[in-house]
Amino acid sequence: MISYPKGIKKPVKSARKKVDQLVTNSYKNRGMSFEQEINASNAYYREVNRAIITKRPTPINVVKVDYAHGAKITHAYFEKQSTTDYNGIYQGRYVDFEAKSTQSSTSFPLANITSHQMAHLQAIIDHGGLAFFLIHFVRKDEVYVVKAEHILWHKVTQKRQSIPYSFIQEKGEKVTLDLQPRLRYLDAVDRLFF
Repeated sequence: MISYPKGIKKPVKSARKKVDQLVTNSYKNRGMSFEQEINASNAYYREVNRAIITKRPTPINVVKVDYAHGAKITHAYFEKQSTTDYNGIYQGRYVDFEAKSTQSSTSFPLANITSHQMAHLQAIIDHGGLAFFLIHFVRKDEVYVVKAEHILWHKVTQKRQSIPYSFIQEKGEKVTLDLQPRLRYLDAVDRLFF
Protein backbone atom coordinates (compact mmCIF):
# COMPACT_ATOMS: atom_id res chain seq x y z
CA MET A 1 0.00 0.00 0.00
CA ILE A 2 1.05 3.52 -0.79
CA SER A 3 -0.17 6.27 1.54
CA TYR A 4 -1.20 9.44 -0.26
CA PRO A 5 -1.98 12.79 1.40
CA LYS A 6 -5.32 12.94 3.18
CA GLY A 7 -4.97 9.30 4.26
CA ILE A 8 -5.89 7.75 0.89
CA LYS A 9 -4.35 4.31 0.49
CA LYS A 10 -3.81 2.76 -2.94
CA PRO A 11 -2.63 -0.80 -3.50
CA VAL A 12 0.55 -1.18 -5.56
CA LYS A 13 0.05 -3.27 -8.70
CA SER A 14 2.67 -5.88 -9.24
CA ALA A 15 5.14 -5.34 -12.08
CA ARG A 16 4.00 -8.60 -13.68
CA LYS A 17 0.39 -7.41 -13.81
CA LYS A 18 1.47 -4.17 -15.51
CA VAL A 19 3.48 -6.08 -18.13
CA ASP A 20 0.53 -8.44 -18.77
CA GLN A 21 -1.76 -5.45 -19.22
CA LEU A 22 0.65 -3.80 -21.68
CA VAL A 23 0.94 -7.00 -23.72
CA THR A 24 -2.84 -7.44 -23.77
CA ASN A 25 -3.44 -3.83 -24.81
CA SER A 26 -0.80 -3.94 -27.54
CA TYR A 27 -2.28 -7.19 -28.92
CA LYS A 28 -5.81 -5.76 -28.92
CA ASN A 29 -4.74 -2.65 -30.80
CA ARG A 30 -2.09 -4.13 -33.07
CA GLY A 31 -3.96 -3.05 -36.24
CA MET A 32 -4.77 0.34 -34.77
CA SER A 33 -1.18 1.58 -34.75
CA PHE A 34 -0.89 0.71 -38.46
CA GLU A 35 -4.12 2.62 -39.07
CA GLN A 36 -2.79 5.58 -37.08
CA GLU A 37 0.40 5.58 -39.17
CA ILE A 38 -1.67 5.61 -42.37
CA ASN A 39 -3.87 8.42 -41.04
CA ALA A 40 -0.82 10.48 -40.07
CA SER A 41 0.75 9.88 -43.49
CA ASN A 42 -2.50 10.93 -45.19
CA ALA A 43 -2.61 14.11 -43.08
CA TYR A 44 0.96 14.88 -44.20
CA TYR A 45 0.12 14.22 -47.86
CA ARG A 46 -2.86 16.56 -47.60
CA GLU A 47 -0.80 19.24 -45.83
CA VAL A 48 1.85 19.27 -48.58
CA ASN A 49 -0.94 19.11 -51.22
CA ARG A 50 0.19 15.80 -52.68
CA ALA A 51 -3.09 13.86 -52.27
CA ILE A 52 -6.45 13.88 -50.54
CA ILE A 53 -7.01 10.43 -49.05
CA THR A 54 -9.27 9.80 -46.07
CA LYS A 55 -10.41 6.95 -43.87
CA ARG A 56 -13.84 5.78 -44.87
CA PRO A 57 -16.15 5.65 -41.83
CA THR A 58 -18.01 2.43 -41.07
CA PRO A 59 -21.72 3.10 -41.66
CA ILE A 60 -23.71 2.62 -38.44
CA ASN A 61 -27.33 3.16 -37.53
CA VAL A 62 -27.77 4.69 -34.08
CA VAL A 63 -30.76 3.28 -32.21
CA LYS A 64 -30.41 4.69 -28.70
CA VAL A 65 -28.47 7.60 -27.19
CA ASP A 66 -28.00 8.35 -23.50
CA TYR A 67 -28.03 12.16 -23.25
CA ALA A 68 -27.61 12.08 -19.46
CA HIS A 69 -23.94 11.18 -19.95
CA GLY A 70 -22.96 13.56 -22.75
CA ALA A 71 -24.73 12.07 -25.79
CA LYS A 72 -23.28 8.57 -25.41
CA ILE A 73 -24.42 6.01 -28.00
CA THR A 74 -25.76 3.02 -26.06
CA HIS A 75 -27.22 0.94 -28.89
CA ALA A 76 -26.26 0.86 -32.57
CA TYR A 77 -25.72 -1.61 -35.38
CA PHE A 78 -23.81 -1.71 -38.64
CA GLU A 79 -26.10 -0.41 -41.38
CA LYS A 80 -24.33 -2.30 -44.15
CA GLN A 81 -21.00 -3.96 -44.75
CA SER A 82 -18.13 -1.56 -45.16
CA THR A 83 -16.24 -1.67 -48.44
CA THR A 84 -12.60 -0.64 -48.07
CA ASP A 85 -10.66 1.40 -45.53
CA TYR A 86 -9.45 4.41 -47.54
CA ASN A 87 -10.35 6.40 -50.63
CA GLY A 88 -9.50 9.71 -52.25
CA ILE A 89 -7.80 11.47 -55.14
CA TYR A 90 -4.16 11.20 -56.19
CA GLN A 91 -2.68 12.69 -59.39
CA GLY A 92 -6.18 13.19 -60.78
CA ARG A 93 -7.15 9.54 -60.27
CA TYR A 94 -9.58 7.99 -57.84
CA VAL A 95 -7.75 5.88 -55.21
CA ASP A 96 -9.33 3.11 -53.15
CA PHE A 97 -7.42 0.71 -50.90
CA GLU A 98 -7.69 -1.72 -48.06
CA ALA A 99 -5.09 -1.80 -45.26
CA LYS A 100 -4.34 -5.16 -43.65
CA SER A 101 -1.90 -6.38 -41.02
CA THR A 102 -0.68 -9.91 -40.51
CA GLN A 103 1.35 -11.53 -37.75
CA SER A 104 2.60 -14.18 -40.17
CA SER A 105 6.07 -13.65 -41.59
CA THR A 106 5.67 -16.20 -44.40
CA SER A 107 2.27 -15.41 -45.95
CA PHE A 108 -0.77 -13.14 -46.07
CA PRO A 109 -4.04 -14.95 -45.14
CA LEU A 110 -6.81 -14.46 -47.70
CA ALA A 111 -9.43 -14.91 -44.97
CA ASN A 112 -8.63 -11.28 -44.06
CA ILE A 113 -10.37 -10.14 -47.27
CA THR A 114 -14.15 -10.39 -47.59
CA SER A 115 -15.94 -11.14 -50.85
CA HIS A 116 -17.71 -7.76 -50.87
CA GLN A 117 -14.32 -6.01 -50.56
CA MET A 118 -13.04 -8.03 -53.53
CA ALA A 119 -16.12 -7.11 -55.60
CA HIS A 120 -15.75 -3.45 -54.66
CA LEU A 121 -12.06 -3.34 -55.62
CA GLN A 122 -12.80 -5.11 -58.92
CA ALA A 123 -15.42 -2.43 -59.70
CA ILE A 124 -12.83 0.29 -58.97
CA ILE A 125 -10.40 -1.38 -61.40
CA ASP A 126 -13.15 -1.73 -64.04
CA HIS A 127 -13.85 2.02 -63.81
CA GLY A 128 -10.19 3.04 -64.14
CA GLY A 129 -9.43 3.80 -60.49
CA LEU A 130 -6.31 2.85 -58.58
CA ALA A 131 -7.15 -0.13 -56.36
CA PHE A 132 -4.57 -1.70 -54.08
CA PHE A 133 -3.79 -3.25 -50.73
CA LEU A 134 -1.44 -1.85 -48.12
CA ILE A 135 -0.15 -4.97 -46.37
CA HIS A 136 1.79 -4.77 -43.10
CA PHE A 137 3.91 -7.76 -42.07
CA VAL A 138 4.10 -6.97 -38.36
CA ARG A 139 6.92 -9.33 -37.39
CA LYS A 140 9.11 -8.14 -40.26
CA ASP A 141 8.06 -4.50 -39.79
CA GLU A 142 7.56 -4.26 -43.55
CA VAL A 143 4.73 -2.70 -45.53
CA TYR A 144 3.94 -3.38 -49.18
CA VAL A 145 1.63 -1.78 -51.73
CA VAL A 146 0.16 -4.53 -53.92
CA LYS A 147 -2.21 -3.94 -56.82
CA ALA A 148 -5.65 -5.31 -56.04
CA GLU A 149 -5.66 -7.19 -59.35
CA HIS A 150 -2.76 -9.39 -58.14
CA ILE A 151 -4.56 -10.23 -54.89
CA LEU A 152 -7.83 -10.86 -56.77
CA TRP A 153 -6.03 -13.11 -59.27
CA HIS A 154 -4.42 -15.08 -56.46
CA LYS A 155 -7.69 -15.51 -54.58
CA VAL A 156 -9.56 -16.73 -57.69
CA THR A 157 -6.94 -18.94 -59.37
CA GLN A 158 -4.85 -20.44 -56.59
CA LYS A 159 -5.87 -23.24 -54.22
CA ARG A 160 -4.02 -21.78 -51.24
CA GLN A 161 -5.77 -19.96 -48.41
CA SER A 162 -2.89 -17.50 -48.17
CA ILE A 163 -0.53 -15.59 -50.43
CA PRO A 164 3.16 -16.38 -49.96
CA TYR A 165 5.38 -13.56 -48.73
CA SER A 166 7.58 -14.09 -51.81
CA PHE A 167 4.59 -13.32 -54.09
CA ILE A 168 3.93 -10.08 -52.17
CA GLN A 169 7.62 -9.15 -52.53
CA GLU A 170 7.62 -9.94 -56.26
CA LYS A 171 4.36 -8.22 -57.24
CA GLY A 172 4.31 -5.44 -54.65
CA GLU A 173 6.39 -2.41 -53.86
CA LYS A 174 7.99 -2.06 -50.45
CA VAL A 175 7.02 1.10 -48.60
CA THR A 176 9.78 3.22 -47.13
CA LEU A 177 9.31 3.78 -43.39
CA ASP A 178 10.37 7.29 -42.48
CA LEU A 179 9.69 10.06 -40.00
CA GLN A 180 7.54 12.44 -42.05
CA PRO A 181 5.43 10.83 -43.34
CA ARG A 182 5.86 7.56 -41.46
CA LEU A 183 4.64 5.50 -44.43
CA ARG A 184 5.82 6.82 -47.79
CA TYR A 185 3.28 4.63 -49.54
CA LEU A 186 2.55 7.12 -52.36
CA ASP A 187 6.13 6.67 -53.58
CA ALA A 188 5.38 2.95 -53.90
CA VAL A 189 2.08 3.76 -55.65
CA ASP A 190 4.05 5.90 -58.13
CA ARG A 191 6.37 2.99 -58.91
CA LEU A 192 3.46 0.56 -59.38
CA PHE A 193 0.95 2.68 -61.28
CA PHE A 194 2.73 5.63 -62.93
